[in-house]
Amino acid sequence: MATASKRRLLTIGTVCGMLKQEFPDISISKIRYLEDQGLLAPRRTEGGYRLFSDDDFERLETILRLQRDEFLPLRVIRQELSSPATKERRRKRALGVPGDEEDVDLADLCERAAISGRLARELEDFGLIQGRSEGGERLYGELDVDIAAACGQLDRFGIDPRHLRTFRTAADREAGLIEAIVAPALRARSPERRQGGLEDLELLGAHAQELMQLLFLRALRRLAST
Repeated sequence: MATASKRRLLTIGTVCGMLKQEFPDISISKIRYLEDQGLLAPRRTEGGYRLFSDDDFERLETILRLQRDEFLPLRVIRQELSSPATKERRRKRALGVPGDEEDVDLADLCERAAISGRLARELEDFGLIQGRSEGGERLYGELDVDIAAACGQLDRFGIDPRHLRTFRTAADREAGLIEAIVAPALRARSPERRQGGLEDLELLGAHAQELMQLLFLRALRRLAST
């Protein structure tokens, strides 16, 4: 694991180089992007150069691991870093292992996501959240709660579930592209090959997520400049 040693302040280039071994796709532009998103706040010299403390470095490591290992969107990562209650909640979303996520019913989903039952039902009708029936009730995973919360924030701006279908469609299309690459390995009989397929899936997912974030940021900057 990369460590910040005992040096008190690090330049952005040094930070990038120290993280390369664990995060081969790290770049200075990605670190700057995370700063633009309010996830990092390194010191600045009078000349405008960034200087990272040990705490800044550890925070960046945490952000990168949450992106790589748990595929968390930046909004959720921001909550993970700022909310003590969220930090304590252990997430186990390993690919291929539906795992130890806590299932919640509709009422709990609505309470945790701060949305109405009406909106939750509309989100499910449009395929944005995907519950399952068990014992006569609908149950949802933690990822559905996070998706519902994000949709609830957009609903406050008048963006309703039928408009959000485009996000789901885009995500399905991107996942389909990646599936075409890794599916043979994931379906192989060899455990080693399946494991390799999972590792490729994680890496491809991280690269695709970064690309979409950067393209979206460019589009938003274009809007801001018009």
